[in-house]
Amino acid sequence: MSSFFYFLSESVKGFARNLSTTLGSIVTIFLSLLIIGIFCIGGFVVDNVVKSVESKVSITAYVSDGASESDISTLENYISGLDGVKSVSFTTKDEALENFKSSMTSNPEIVNQLDGQNPLPASIDVELSDAQGVEGIAQQIQNSSDFQSVCDNPSNPADSLRYGQKTVEKLFTLTNYVRYIGVALVILLIFIAFVFINNTIRLSILASRKEIAIMRLVGASNNFIRGPFLMEGALHALIGAVFAIIGLELLRQFAIPKIQGAMQWLPINISGESYLMIYVILAVAGLLIGLLGSTLAMRRYLKV
Repeated sequence: MSSFFYFLSESVKGFARNLSTTLGSIVTIFLSLLIIGIFCIGGFVVDNVVKSVESKVSITAYVSDGASESDISTLENYISGLDGVKSVSFTTKDEALENFKSSMTSNPEIVNQLDGQNPLPASIDVELSDAQGVEGIAQQIQNSSDFQSVCDNPSNPADSLRYGQKTVEKLFTLTNYVRYIGVALVILLIFIAFVFINNTIRLSILASRKEIAIMRLVGASNNFIRGPFLMEGALHALIGAVFAIIGLELLRQFAIPKIQGAMQWLPINISGESYLMIYVILAVAGLLIGLLGSTLAMRRYLKV
């Protein structure tokens, strides 16, 4: 325990000896971890967006007006038996028209142009348990003779199917690019913080070279000499991590609610457990950056 307090006191002296460099190191770690934390929050938001879009991916199979109830029922049973299908429901022509009118309440002139006619076909609506399999399920429906016999465009059955696979694929492509950019930026920020820690500890070693020489003469162990510098690097990183966590918590309490209010369509809701996980990750990452940066500096500049 006495060694711990000695290491702590020596690391505090190191703060005072290189105050400007120490502050630069702490600020760099703080900003780096803050940006990393923001990217983590952004990652949760992206996942929520993807899940929200996936939950809305469905397949609509349009059937002809002359299709019999028995043929439609046979097709529904076939679709229900496909792997990845969660539920199947049927929308009549009248229900389709009512749904269209409900969606056009802000543009009643479009409804008026129908002049009492109903050009909308009935449809079988397929809800999926896994949006990733929408392409395969749609292909199976299209190839089904039961569907080909009742679809509203027998000459081109594919035209009687509607699903959002292209939208999902574009979303996945975009989110993958965002993740790649985020990972590259995180690596760059960690490297910058690592360099600052390394330089700060190097200056502390140079400023303490007389004390180090005396400790060597009196027989101090290598670990005893290394201890204060490891403690100093760890303190830099932990202080930076604490400030980053405080910054993220302020963002959570004040900025996020305003963003949610302005962009209600965006699923920004993130659980408290997720924030706690981010904070733990930042604290551990900061500690590792501090210890690794200090270790490298000692290996290069402290020959013990």
